[in-house]
Amino acid sequence: MNIENVFTRNQEWVKEKLSMDSAYFNKMSSGQSPEILYVGCSDSRVTAEEIMGIEPGEAFVHRNIANMVPNTDINVMSVIEYAVTHLEVRHVVVCGHYLCGGVKAAMESKDLGILNPWLRNIRDVYRMHMEELNKIEDENARYDRLVELNVQEQCINIIKTSAVQRAFRDREITVHGWVFDIKTGKLIDLNIDFPKVLSKIMEIYHLD
Repeated sequence: MNIENVFTRNQEWVKEKLSMDSAYFNKMSSGQSPEILYVGCSDSRVTAEEIMGIEPGEAFVHRNIANMVPNTDINVMSVIEYAVTHLEVRHVVVCGHYLCGGVKAAMESKDLGILNPWLRNIRDVYRMHMEELNKIEDENARYDRLVELNVQEQCINIIKTSAVQRAFRDREITVHGWVFDIKTGKLIDLNIDFPKVLSKIMEIYHLD
């Protein structure tokens, strides 16, 4: 890949947008009001706007290795606070993907240096769901299921935040758990039953 081609493609993109709407960039520069906060993986194959089929300005996007939402990460916590409290998004999405390298690495007993503290969060997901996962004999199926359970746990971490708890109290907001299937290009809604999943802990995190 010739990095200089990026600028050529950028100019082509600008021309394309202006040909469809001469005021496109004037509208873009006037501000943002996205309805979606998207938390996804940094994997280069999983680009948020493209897989959702949306335009710039429609989603506030945060990406990191394995779409994690640890409460110790001020980056993702700041993103959630800003998107939910100030942009007032109506939907919060955690989107994982099958064949996730971060999840795969967390399943292996290797020393990965600076990645160790980050991947430990995924290993904790495995620990919490060990009984279910260990019953899955096929390694690939177990890998896929951990991807799904990791999405579920990160959604729970989002729901625990005070920003989302305040939003639940004051207005309409929905949290969604999705998985992107790289092999087919399809988005899959996991349809997580949050009231059931959270039934034992909501009294702890609920804000009056």
